[in-house]
Amino acid sequence: MNVLQRRHSVLPGFNLALGFTLLYLSLIVLIPLSAAFVKTFTLTWDQFVTHVTNPRVLASLRLSFGTSFLAAALNAVFGLLVAWVLVRYKFPGRRFIDALVDLPFALPTAVAGIALTTIYAPNGWLGKPLMDLFGIKVAFTPLGVLVALTFIGLPFVVRTVQPVLEDLERELEEAAQSLGASKLQTFLRVVLPTVLPALLTGFALAFARAVGEYGSVIFIAGNMPMVSEIAPLMIITKLEQYDYAGATAIAVVMLVASFILLLAINGLQWWSRRHAERKG
Repeated sequence: MNVLQRRHSVLPGFNLALGFTLLYLSLIVLIPLSAAFVKTFTLTWDQFVTHVTNPRVLASLRLSFGTSFLAAALNAVFGLLVAWVLVRYKFPGRRFIDALVDLPFALPTAVAGIALTTIYAPNGWLGKPLMDLFGIKVAFTPLGVLVALTFIGLPFVVRTVQPVLEDLERELEEAAQSLGASKLQTFLRVVLPTVLPALLTGFALAFARAVGEYGSVIFIAGNMPMVSEIAPLMIITKLEQYDYAGATAIAVVMLVASFILLLAINGLQWWSRRHAERKG
């Protein structure tokens, strides 16, 4: 059977396909990332620590990673809700809302940033009522950064969870309810374990996109040092000052931290999938 499958495969052989895969990944991913490490290695350890522990750099890293995590968490909750509504209910305008979810994908990030700044500025459509009624200032604050990162990350969660909900058998939910389970129990014990791996994947994708986001954040953030200055802007600032080693040092810290967090999320996703398979 394996011989027949290899003989009639429409794809190239394993060795050739693996070679093309490694070559492509090397050109697109490995070589550019290794260049950042090579440039950083021109610094001594003390110089590297000085660059990455600068109070302004640390503040920008805390802002980027903190708001990215919060934005991804918000998108995990509300992205699941949006996907549930789109899959489970039929209503007028459903196709329009479904297409609207992909707007952050298609919209240039700079345009998104300008639009969000216009809306949430102190004299904007939403910014002025929030400021007058509740005293909440969105634009030019860390809250504005959170809004922008939530905006660009929503499609990742919705489009990851949506196919899983479409394939979810409703008979399982009906069986749970017929056995006396409440709606909350049915969701927590039947629906959530099934969609959790996809939900974690969407969370990881939204987080990864948010950490490195620049265009949609730069306008609404205000870019005030120690307050609303994101880490990608610090890298751009270092490059404009021709401090290439300092810029790559910050980039390496972001890369390593993002890799560790994504690895942990992927491990949690693998565990949840194995746990669901054993229960099944």
